[in-house]
Order: sequence, then structure tokens, then C-alpha cells
Amino acid sequence: MDNGVKWRAMPADFPPWDRVYAFFRRWRDHVLVREFHDRLRGRVREEAGRDAEPTAGVIDSQSVKADAVVGANSRGFDGGKLINGRKRHVVVDTLGLLLGVMVTAADIGDRAAAKVLLERVIVAHHRLELVWADGGYTGSLVEYCLAALALVLAIVKRSDEMRGFVVLPKRWIVERLFAHLMRSRRLVRDFERSTSSAEAMIYWSMTMVMTRRLARSRSARG
Repeated sequence: MDNGVKWRAMPADFPPWDRVYAFFRRWRDHVLVREFHDRLRGRVREEAGRDAEPTAGVIDSQSVKADAVVGANSRGFDGGKLINGRKRHVVVDTLGLLLGVMVTAADIGDRAAAKVLLERVIVAHHRLELVWADGGYTGSLVEYCLAALALVLAIVKRSDEMRGFVVLPKRWIVERLFAHLMRSRRLVRDFERSTSSAEAMIYWSMTMVMTRRLARSRSARG
């Protein structure tokens, strides 16, 4: 994750690359990477004095360039960001911890992807009641979330009078997660042939972030 190497270029002190990849593939296909991540997220929330299950979150997306190995069936062009690649749609809790991720072609609209992603997140997190989003999620999605998911989608808009960079309430929380992802060379662009591998890599990256966070918290307590 940190060095962004190919599987075949793994350091010599690791087991043979094909055995390591076999474990990753097995964990990915059996959704174990996400399960490891979710269990750890619950512990991190409890360490922070929160309930293991969140009641509020934030949704956003990030477009990244795709490597040549990414096929045409899962890549597209984001006209707003001028990026040819994939888009990462994420929901985080108010601590910035990942609740759900869905990787699509970059030309998939935020509202269309959010409808699917929020349905998945609600199934996994029954206590979720409120999700903040930016102006790209306005329209029928707000009514759909309330009617079908019993979820309030609150739009945080940027004022037309604002100039330059401005920190908007709640929106910075999800931007911090994107910053964590971009610190991993493997995730600076999308190198994965399948979207399921791309999603697993994001879960794995945030698992490492939480592991370090939990270790610092326990070290501070002595």
C-alpha cells in the first residue's frame, strides 16, 4: 500500500508474491477485508467514547486517474474534474472513519451512485439517521432517502458570496479521508483490474490508518 509496488515486486522478506496475493484474493472474495476493517472501526469509535454504530455520516466522491490495466468497462471520463479513470464514492462517520465505499467508472453521476451506496450502508448500519452531502446530491435523491431509507440527506452548500478556499461544515470530514488515501502510493491512481479489488484496497488502507490511531491512543494512556 505505502510503496505502490506490483505484486511481483514485493520485498524479499515477504512470502512469495503469489501466496500473498492468494490470501488477498480470498479475503476480498469472502468480504473479509471489509469485516476486519469494520470490527476495528467499532473499537476505534469506542476508544473515542462513541457507540460502535454511528447515527450520522458524510457522503462524497473522488475521481482518480486509472492505470492502463483498467478496462474500458469500468473506466470513464469525469467532465467536471477532467479525469479519465474511476470514481470512489464513500460514506464516513463523523470521526472520518469509513462506513462504505463503491468504486465506479468516473462518468457515473454522484446521485446515481449514492442511491446504491446508501442502500448498502443502511443495511450494514441500521442506526444511521443523517448524512451530510454537497450540492451535487440535490434533487430527487433527498426525497428518495427520506421515503425509502428513512434517512435525512442534508445538503451543505457553498455560498455564492464565498471566494477562494473555505472550510465547510461537515464536508471537511470526508475530505480528510481522501487525503489519507492519497498518502498511499497504491491509491494515488487506480491500478486494480477489478472494482472489487479497488474497494478492498481502500478498506485495507483505512484499516492501517485506524491501527495507527488505536496504537497512538493506547500509547498516550500509558
